Amino acid sequence: MTEFDAATAAVQAALDAGARYADARVMQRRYESMSARNGAIEELTRDESIGLGVRALVGSSWGFAAVPDLSDAAARDAGRRAAAIAAASARVPGPPVDLVPTEAAVASWASDCRTDPLGVALSDKGDLLVAATATMREHGADLAEGLYQIWDTAKWFVSSEGHRIDQRIRECGAGISATSIGDGETQRRSYPSYRGQYGTTGWELVESLDLAAHAARIAEESRALLTAPECPAGETDLILGGEQLALQIHESVGHAIELDRILGWEAAFAGTSWLDLARLGSLRYGSELMNVTIDPTIPGALGSFGFDDEGSPAVKRDAVREGRWVGVLAGRDSAAVAGLGYGGSVRADGWARLPMVRMTNVGLEPGPHTLDEIVAATDDGVLMDVNRSWSIDDKRLNFQFGCEIGWEVKKGRRGRMLRNPTYTGIGPLFWRSMDMLSSETVAWGTPNCGKGQPGQIGHTGHPAAPARFRDVRVGVRA
Repeated sequence: MTEFDAATAAVQAALDAGARYADARVMQRRYESMSARNGAIEELTRDESIGLGVRALVGSSWGFAAVPDLSDAAARDAGRRAAAIAAASARVPGPPVDLVPTEAAVASWASDCRTDPLGVALSDKGDLLVAATATMREHGADLAEGLYQIWDTAKWFVSSEGHRIDQRIRECGAGISATSIGDGETQRRSYPSYRGQYGTTGWELVESLDLAAHAARIAEESRALLTAPECPAGETDLILGGEQLALQIHESVGHAIELDRILGWEAAFAGTSWLDLARLGSLRYGSELMNVTIDPTIPGALGSFGFDDEGSPAVKRDAVREGRWVGVLAGRDSAAVAGLGYGGSVRADGWARLPMVRMTNVGLEPGPHTLDEIVAATDDGVLMDVNRSWSIDDKRLNFQFGCEIGWEVKKGRRGRMLRNPTYTGIGPLFWRSMDMLSSETVAWGTPNCGKGQPGQIGHTGHPAAPARFRDVRVGVRA
């Protein structure tokens, strides 16, 4: 049995058992990670899994079954079980479920990869982390940590509509962090972000980060933060670095525009959304500088693919255009319920998980400025960068974020370092206050987005650049 044979057998068995639609994914994933602490390797993890997951639609209900066995008998049994689960659920009357049309594709797709990350010698990868963490210790860090992660995923997808798609997606990334401990105070600095930078590319991404070249700086900054003045409290102009703005997009835009949340399908675990479909196309989400796209076609970005896990092709769409909300992250079923004509944003984190609406690459298009220009145009403000903590309500509306580091901005110049910088706001009011946006965009990768019940970990991308927001509440009031 080939992978396509197993998926085809599962789909046919589901149809024979009464499903009106069925699809199946065979998924093989290899994973490797290594961590180092204080100049020594701490942990090496390697694992591999392969299996088949099949969905069946009966009436208004889905059924799903999965099996770690690609034999004909196991695949057909999984298809029959998926149909039986759907039929049992359909006994409770519900609204009809249709699927927005998508062309039945027969295709192959693979992410770009110049250097296979799993082919790089373990000794070379270990030396990289050991050297970077040793340098951080030498420059004052009490705790110096480094990490890389690699995923190599192959998928084979078949549907009852005629899809036959195989994909191979290689992802990797790395990061380092330095923690300094003082009298009643602990400070951390990370590079290039609080969990590292990741993408759908090869080991060349990790090499481009040049971790060793930044190790001394972040250790020294973590030590300096122990005695830096506290971020003042009040309302001021806020300049966010691109890494922090990527998280802001993720939490207050990306999750809010997931259609299953808007429809209330995610309410049991992850909450809903403040957005109302009746206002799609008319709601003022942000300022005219706010142009957010949903774009899984960006080469190398972590949320990129050729086809989603329903067989819909990767397509770039607008989510917010000139500040107006115009698009959502959707699947074929949720889009049909909402009266929309597109899906394309459905993925699962493994063969044993039901595909659901997930972020792809949700990010801001570049603005007309540079960070230096934004600072020069700011008379009184605070520049913050690199996330340290996040908190947002279940409707993705009210938020409070903390950053690792801040700097005072006075009369167009960056001044003294500030510790424990925080800011708070309400999503649409915050985004409407954005009046300057840089062109210096980086497609930040987030490999730890949690969603679903049972929980799934998604890989998402967020193109972002530094931006300024007016009259934002920063700091902690006494």
